[in-house]
Amino acid sequence: MIRAYNKTNQFQESLEMYHFMCENKIEPDKFTFTFVVKACTGLLDLKEGVLVHEKIVEKGLEGDVFIGTGLVDMYCKMGELVSAEKVFDVLPERDVVTWNAMIAGFSQSFNPEDGLVCFKRMQVEGLLEPNSVSLLNLFPAVCKLGDVKACRCIHGFVFRREFPVAVSNGLIDMYCKCGWVGSGENIFYLMRGRDDVSWGTMMAGYVHNKLYDQVIELHDKMKGENMIMDKVSAVCALLAAAEMRDLEKGIEIHDCIKHQRIGSDVRVVTPLITMYAKCGELQKAKKLFAGLQERDLVSWSALIASTAQCGEAEEAFSLFRDMQSEKLKPTKVTLLSVLPVCGELLCANMGKSIHCFSIKADIDSDVSIGTTLVSMYAKCDIFSVALTVFNRMLHKEIVTWNALINGYAQIVEPYKAMDLYYQLQLSGLHPDSGTVVGVLPACALLEDLRYGRCIHGTTVKLGFGSDCHVRNALIDMYAKCGNLLAAEFLFYKTDFVKDEVSWNTMISGYIQNGHAQKAISVFNQMKIEAFVPNLVTIVSILPAIAYLAALREGMALHCLIVQTGLHSNTLIGNSLIDMYAKCGRLDHAEKFFIEMHNKDTVTWNAMLAGYAVHGHGAHATEFFSVMEESHVKVDSVSFVSALSACRHAGLVEEGRKIFCSMREKHHILPNLKHYACMVDLLAHAGLFDETLSLIKTMPMEPDAGVWGAFLDACKMHDDVDLAELALKNLVRLEPGNPAHYVVLSTIYAQSGRWGEARSTRLQMTDTGMRKTPGCSWLEDKGIVHGISSG
Repeated sequence: MIRAYNKTNQFQESLEMYHFMCENKIEPDKFTFTFVVKACTGLLDLKEGVLVHEKIVEKGLEGDVFIGTGLVDMYCKMGELVSAEKVFDVLPERDVVTWNAMIAGFSQSFNPEDGLVCFKRMQVEGLLEPNSVSLLNLFPAVCKLGDVKACRCIHGFVFRREFPVAVSNGLIDMYCKCGWVGSGENIFYLMRGRDDVSWGTMMAGYVHNKLYDQVIELHDKMKGENMIMDKVSAVCALLAAAEMRDLEKGIEIHDCIKHQRIGSDVRVVTPLITMYAKCGELQKAKKLFAGLQERDLVSWSALIASTAQCGEAEEAFSLFRDMQSEKLKPTKVTLLSVLPVCGELLCANMGKSIHCFSIKADIDSDVSIGTTLVSMYAKCDIFSVALTVFNRMLHKEIVTWNALINGYAQIVEPYKAMDLYYQLQLSGLHPDSGTVVGVLPACALLEDLRYGRCIHGTTVKLGFGSDCHVRNALIDMYAKCGNLLAAEFLFYKTDFVKDEVSWNTMISGYIQNGHAQKAISVFNQMKIEAFVPNLVTIVSILPAIAYLAALREGMALHCLIVQTGLHSNTLIGNSLIDMYAKCGRLDHAEKFFIEMHNKDTVTWNAMLAGYAVHGHGAHATEFFSVMEESHVKVDSVSFVSALSACRHAGLVEEGRKIFCSMREKHHILPNLKHYACMVDLLAHAGLFDETLSLIKTMPMEPDAGVWGAFLDACKMHDDVDLAELALKNLVRLEPGNPAHYVVLSTIYAQSGRWGEARSTRLQMTDTGMRKTPGCSWLEDKGIVHGISSG
């Protein structure tokens, strides 16, 4: 009877029958204990299991191989590895099943490397040949370790022997989870007698490595070969369609699910809900959820996460409460679905509420929950709490450290990010690709090329230097540290499989280092290689076009923006206005400004700067007044552009009014740029007394921009005495700049003081200074030419 209950998974009834047997003074034998231990394992009832174990010891049956194996299996599945090892060690005889149970226990533990050790011991000490179960139990350990060398060794072991298809499927899964998708593909395509699990495993491998295109491609091949789509394949295909935001493909997969009649399974409907929500069909997702007969925690979690990701945070939290009101107690899985969304949407209050719930439910000490909480608080810029959660965690995984390192780098706290990286190394954990991607931006912010190279060396040593995300971070770091040669070397390496981020990073690197022409060349190459420029690409390349005044390139890019539907994006609209203005087509800039629906302060500033650059002072001041009347929030940049316009047009009175309104009306303190504009405006108008008075009353020390503007005005008015005063201050501030000597020499020459002009030039030559040649750009027939002078 006990065995019969076990076979139908009625483990509670099995134990009740055992207790009834004992109460009737019928002594259990070794077969009874074998079945009872299995029932305890099925219920994960450790307390009962320990009592049964004590009874087994009393009866002297602990050395029985079947009972011992059952106890090892029970303790391993309950996470009590120490107890499992004690039973295992006292067994006088161990068969393959016993070793397999121990391998499985180690593989699922925090020390999966012990699983590999046990697998070796089985062959050396036990002199036993591993079977398919041994390998299937070992695979999770290799996946956790990401040990490619172990993958290859096991693959070689399997290759020399005959094993069922399940082992080949396990090899595919193992390679994919270790990041070697190509090796998994080779096994898949060379397999004889592939089953539906093989297809599902390969698709799951692609999903694990975020290769969503390949998932859809494999799904289409599966349909072409008239294979039956099982639940795993369906789930993988839906996840891929969701990540690609491909609603058409998602609907096609949904039709296949209906045809295969697996659409009522909650495990299939849940990713369907996610797919529709991520593709913008939230109502369809809610309808599917409402139609579920049995809603489990996973389906609730999917709808909550999807709702929040669609920007409806309040509704997501309301759903979370509804789930609780249905007496469904949120589990770790539920919280892990909701907390990341709180971080992404910066919903700190919602995150705090869930944190409180996790404490009440006594799951806040779980590593996954702790890590997600650290990440959520870091993204919400509440680092004091993030650090408290981090420090209270007894066990930290590498992702926990990564969450905090990434957070500090993103809020421009490079020293803290680097300090945490040092602590990670001292903790005994090895950095992974996520750590490197998090810490390299800190090196870039500090422009610490030396330490950046050290981290590069670490990536090569640990074997993830070829990882695309790591390579992109390295390119970005080298470019921001001024080492373009190293960035180019990594970018153009033949083994580098680039993504959109790679191209965007290289384009930004060239622009940051003043190589606008090279940036445009890389952009053109990106299109040739069939990469579609995204929002980041366009926002990166437009400043390069503006810098070169390459109007033809700019207009071609504008067409591409319209084709891709990005013309309504405010960020791109602002860049287009700036580009057209700098390319001399103020009319195009004005037209686009008028047509823009979602204007912000930057939009108005871009147009205002365009008027200022083109010397349209009256237009600029009028436009600035319209900004104020339209209740646009003017900022420091707005005033720089407005004052520059007054400076170019010589509008002294308007400039004074605008400068005064900064403090009085808008409560903005002028900075050095504003003072430089006013000095330039007043001095060029010949108001030197007022200019000097303004310089003396500045709340900060005048910089080279202020004195340079003053010197330039002295040149216009041939005022030698004041020019000498300006040069004296400029030499103190910028001792190596020859331009100031050139201006003073010109002033001397204009005043007929040729000896002093020659003396100034000689003084510049004696100190080793040379005038930097000027450079202009000219576009002819689509080619941008540089013309130097001086």
